[in-house]
Amino acid sequence: MKINPWQINFEYINTKIMNRQNFIRKGLLGSGIFAVSATSAHIMKNDIDEIEPLEALDADAVHYDSDQLENHSVLHKATSRGHANHGWLQSNHTFSFANYHNPERMHFGVLRVLNDDIVAAGRGFGLHPHDNMEIISIPLEGDLEHEDSMGNQAIIRKGDIQVMSAGTGIMHSEYNKNNDQAVKFLQIWVYPNQRNVAPRYDQITLDRSQRHNKLQQILSPDPSDEGVWIHQDAWFHMGHFDKGISTNYKIKQAGNGVYIFVISGSINVEGQELETRDGFGIWDISEIKLTATSADTEILLMDLNMILN
Repeated sequence: MKINPWQINFEYINTKIMNRQNFIRKGLLGSGIFAVSATSAHIMKNDIDEIEPLEALDADAVHYDSDQLENHSVLHKATSRGHANHGWLQSNHTFSFANYHNPERMHFGVLRVLNDDIVAAGRGFGLHPHDNMEIISIPLEGDLEHEDSMGNQAIIRKGDIQVMSAGTGIMHSEYNKNNDQAVKFLQIWVYPNQRNVAPRYDQITLDRSQRHNKLQQILSPDPSDEGVWIHQDAWFHMGHFDKGISTNYKIKQAGNGVYIFVISGSINVEGQELETRDGFGIWDISEIKLTATSADTEILLMDLNMILN
């Protein structure tokens, strides 16, 4: 009898696909990933699934050098990221993920994963589990199709923000809906400040004109605030700046740090010049100044709790 993947329950997953220990390891730690054709009903195991689980972290998981500690900052150049080429998937990892491991690149506060993904036409991530992680997807080009075990079916495009609180456990898949173009998106994982919450899914469409030469909030811990929300003291903003435009950003919560990822163009942050796809984390500050140094500069700014809850 053919099984509808969206009717598979977690008992079936635990007994037929993987035992409970592996489910926790590959769900909680987020390393259960499959590759399938968007037109195929089959789940095909891919070598991405055969990766080491994300390591359990503590506040001392990353050891910065003396210059980084003195300057309260860390620079991650685009060319220094981990890279995975799976044919259908090209992925750049700012932090250790899958087969890329760098003990100096484990996390920035509660920010654990920042993947810059390109998925080939008609391909995608098949049904796979997650739990106890806040997962945010930001499309940059193309159409990304989502389905999950809660019955959600949706397509996200540039201007949309998608969030999942994996909580006690969720199964989902993501496909490139189009057969004639790649889809590009950022996938971000943030450790939650509450474990085993009820799983949930949300997506919104934002007015991108509201980020022209200023920062637009896209995420916060408050369901009534602008953007989507997550179980963590984190605020995300996006901005699209003309050359020479400056803006100041005030940290939302004392003790938080800021991680800036440059989607396009270049920007100066507190004297540090950043180029396309560079990342820069800074902490022990209350306000930062940003100045676009090229036209068509787009950034993602993440204001994050620096303490692993």
